[in-house]
Amino acid sequence: MLIALDDVSVRFGSVQALDHVTMRVGHGEFIALVGSNGSGKTTLLRTLHGLLRHAGRRAVDAGAGRQAMVFQRPFVMHLSVRNNLRLALWLAKVPRAHWDERAHGALRRVGLLGLEQRPARALSGGQQQRLALARAWAVQPQVLFLDEPTASLDPSAKSEVEAVLTSFAAEGMTLVMSTHNLGQAKRLASRVIYLEAGAIHADLPTPEFFEIGRLQGRAHQFLKGEMA
Repeated sequence: MLIALDDVSVRFGSVQALDHVTMRVGHGEFIALVGSNGSGKTTLLRTLHGLLRHAGRRAVDAGAGRQAMVFQRPFVMHLSVRNNLRLALWLAKVPRAHWDERAHGALRRVGLLGLEQRPARALSGGQQQRLALARAWAVQPQVLFLDEPTASLDPSAKSEVEAVLTSFAAEGMTLVMSTHNLGQAKRLASRVIYLEAGAIHADLPTPEFFEIGRLQGRAHQFLKGEMA
């Protein structure tokens, strides 16, 4: 167990964003969070990452170590691709002697070698997302959180990002990703969690989640509607 939530709730004014959630994140898992808009996926990601105040208990094992998060629309600085990476390494307190090696390795992993001097904001949307993934990989997190990382990308860029995530998972990195794309969840994740109104209604290994007749009630209707 790397991260545990026990009876965790989050409110934003009158809105119950998370409702008594209990879950565990294990080493090497690739967890997909699915559900309709407003179901609590992003709030759960941010709570797991420790970004939100909450009721209940959040415990982080020493093995969780460094964590990183990639957003749907990544923020890139008005700097070169290389300096965006160097800034991330500086913020993560990585010794300067390792910056060039880490940056080169990260850009190679995401297919952006040769673009080191290009202004980051001149990159395409897919390239900016891969730069965000490179920044995350460069700081070598034990856990990577991703909030709809391919939602605004075209099919080609989406495939490129999925390939990068698959390679991260193959190396043993733990990933927790929110997605509206059930096909993507089925392709990438080892476990799928369905949320509704801030509560977890299904939490199953991916093959069982997509097994015909396994889900009941609203979870079944959600799956049926998304796959129609």
